[in-house]
Amino acid sequence: MSQPAKTSPRAASASDAPESPAGTKAAAQRLKMRRELAAAAMELFATKGYEATTVDEIAATAGVARRTFFRHFRSKEEAIFPDHDDTLTRAEAVLDVAPAHEHPLDTVCRGIKEVMKMYAASPAVSVERYRLTREVPALREREIASVARYERLFTRYLLAHFDEQDHHAGNDDPLLAEVAASAVVTAHNHVLRRWLRAGGQGDVEGQLDHAFSIVRKTFGSGIGAGRSQAGAPARAAAVRTEGEVLVAVARTDAPLDEVMRTIEEALRNR
Repeated sequence: MSQPAKTSPRAASASDAPESPAGTKAAAQRLKMRRELAAAAMELFATKGYEATTVDEIAATAGVARRTFFRHFRSKEEAIFPDHDDTLTRAEAVLDVAPAHEHPLDTVCRGIKEVMKMYAASPAVSVERYRLTREVPALREREIASVARYERLFTRYLLAHFDEQDHHAGNDDPLLAEVAASAVVTAHNHVLRRWLRAGGQGDVEGQLDHAFSIVRKTFGSGIGAGRSQAGAPARAAAVRTEGEVLVAVARTDAPLDEVMRTIEEALRNR
């Protein structure tokens, strides 16, 4: 698959300059306060119940004023997810600095791992939050809204590698890109839920890698196949046999996993 350079407008903006020590400290303090408010909210939701808990009580339990709460969260249901904004930023950063030779689907898989890292960093908190979201519809809706933000980010990234308006015969890239983004998010959420139901125990990273390998096998070789009609090579590598010798010719920018899949297919079909 021929892939364009992955420089984005954000990469060239002044906002992407290295953050100052003061800015880094302020961001850390902001996240610390958000987590303290979230811990207070979870404690009260668990003891008093979600409906009976007020914003004033959450603020008081955290030792801050009501106005401080609203500087960090717009509502009490939002307070239970303090890390999603920062995690979304980290996932986007993974996409922004992806190496040019990497298959975009692999980049997306790496990006969503930032979400799993967030949950795995505090298993007990994550398990308790999962229990609460299963019991309280408002929290479940907030969780669904958060998941949708990741899905939109990854879909935009994949579609950016293809012309979304280029729907000539045989080019299914726009469709595959959108479906693949949904598949990555679904695979991640499936593994995450299974891990949470197990009390946060087990090799969640290994399970996630296995799930992603299934997604890559299903969608990875299909994305880009329709671009040959626009002048790009249809495959990452071409294979031919000369007697007992298998000869493979690959583009220099071809992702290694695609080259290996092409060779494996040729060997199976001999």
